[in-house]
Amino acid sequence: MCLGIPGEIVELSADRDDLAMVEVAGVRRAVNTGLLGPGEVRPGDWVLVHVGFAMSKIDEAEAAATLELLRGLGSAYTDELEALASSDIT
Repeated sequence: MCLGIPGEIVELSADRDDLAMVEVAGVRRAVNTGLLGPGEVRPGDWVLVHVGFAMSKIDEAEAAATLELLRGLGSAYTDELEALASSDIT
């Protein structure tokens, strides 16, 4: 199962305008923000992350509700977190 997981933008890349550091459940990874367009995200914004890409911006309330729902999925959620933790797009 493939999931879009909410993550909070914690830092923008100084070297590339299409990369940002995102935190998902305590895991920090670089994600590509190019699908959202230049200047569309900044630290504190929430995005849905799938396979290393920020797919869309969401608000904090939607992020919290989605995370709660995903936690209820059990292994599908933890599998996705493990895949995120082992990924590196830089």
